[in-house]
Amino acid sequence: MAENGNSNGQYRGTILVTDANRGSAISIIRALGRSHWRVIAADSVPNSLGFRSRYAAETLLYPAPEHARNEFVDALLQAARDRHIDLIIPVTDAVIIPLSEARERFEGVTKLALPDKDALAVVTDKNKTLALAEQLGVPAPRTCLVATVQEAMEQGPPLGWPLVLKPRASRLYREQEAMEAFTVCYAENAEQLAEQMARFEGRCNVLLQEYYTGEGHGVELLLDEGRPLAMFQHKRLREIPIHGGASALRESVALDSAMVDYATRLMGALRWTGLAMVEFKVGKAGPKLMEINGRVWGSLPLAVMSGMDFPSRLADLYLGDTHASNGAPNTSYTVGVKARNLELDAAWIASVLYGKRDYPFFPMPGRGQAVKAVLELFNPRYKYDVQSFEDPQPGLAQIPKIVRKLAGKVQKI
Repeated sequence: MAENGNSNGQYRGTILVTDANRGSAISIIRALGRSHWRVIAADSVPNSLGFRSRYAAETLLYPAPEHARNEFVDALLQAARDRHIDLIIPVTDAVIIPLSEARERFEGVTKLALPDKDALAVVTDKNKTLALAEQLGVPAPRTCLVATVQEAMEQGPPLGWPLVLKPRASRLYREQEAMEAFTVCYAENAEQLAEQMARFEGRCNVLLQEYYTGEGHGVELLLDEGRPLAMFQHKRLREIPIHGGASALRESVALDSAMVDYATRLMGALRWTGLAMVEFKVGKAGPKLMEINGRVWGSLPLAVMSGMDFPSRLADLYLGDTHASNGAPNTSYTVGVKARNLELDAAWIASVLYGKRDYPFFPMPGRGQAVKAVLELFNPRYKYDVQSFEDPQPGLAQIPKIVRKLAGKVQKI
C-alpha cells in the first residue's frame, strides 16, 4: 500500500496497531499518524475500516486469533521482522492473550505494549480483581464465586434480586486453539438463576453479584510501573445493550478524587505499565468498582478528541521519550466533550424504537428519547469515534453497514 499521512517521509519509527476495524484502533492510528509515526493498520477482517485511514502507511491482514492463535502469533512475529516494526499495540483481549503468552518470542525483535504477565492475570480474572479491591479497601458490589447450579441456588438469593451473573473470565482459549467468549447476564428469580447458570456450568465459573444501579464512569490511565502519567474520566450517557454494555454516547467529565484514588490504588498495587480503564458505577452508596479494562477501551476516541492523546504518550513511553515518564501526571483535557460511536448509537436508537425488553426490571427509555437521539445526529457539537472530515474514508465506509442494521431493526417495529 502507498505511504499516507506523511508526505515528507520523516517518520519517528514504525508502530503496528491491531484490530483496525474498531473505532478505538482507528483513533490510535490517527493519533500516531499525526505524531509522525509510521503506522501499520492490522486486522483479521478484510476491508477493515482502519485500512482506509489516510494515516495507515501500510496494512496487514493476519489470521483470526480467536480461531488460530498460533498462526496469528507467527504472522505478527514475521511482520515485525520483515517490516522493522518498533512497537505493536494490541487492542482487544482476543489479541492480547495470545501475544502475552508468546511475549518471549518477540524479545529482541520488537516491543509489545503489554503489562506484566502477573498484572494481566489479575485484571482478566474478575475474581482476582475483586479480591485485590477488597484488600485495598476499594468498594465493590457484594459478590460470590460459584461453579455449579447448586452453588448458585445456595449462595445467590441472599444477595437479593435481580442478580448479575458475570463470567470469571470474558474469554478462554481452549486446547484446540479456539477461543470461547462469555457475556454478562441477569436473573430476576430462582428459576432464571438456575436456567442462566446451567449455561455456564462446566464451561466457566461465575461471579454472582448484587445489582447496583448508578451512573457509569471510567477513569482512564497511562501508567509506568504503577505510577500514573496521564489521567482522564468519562461518564456514560447511553449503552448498548440498554441494560448495560458498551458505551454508545459518553461525555468527558472532571476527575473525581474518590474514583481517581481507587483507580490509582489498584493500578499502583499491580505496578501496571501501559493503558487501562477502571470502571465504576456511582449510585446511592457512592462509587463501586465494576471492572478493570487492562486494554484499549472502546471510548478512547473521546479522550483523544478531548485533548488527552493517550496513543502518542503510550508510544513515547515504550519507545524511549525521556519526557514521557517525568513529573506529575498530565490531567489537562476539555470537559463537556460528547462523542458517540455511531454504529452502537444507531443500535441504541433502533432498540428503543423496537421497544423490546431483554430484562423487564430495567427501565426502558421512551421512544421520544430515540427521536431526540436521531435529531442529535445533526448537532455539530457532537463528535464521532470513526466519522471525521480530516480522515473521511473509514467513517464513510461504515455508514452503509449502519444503515442496513438500522433498517432491519425499524422494519420490526
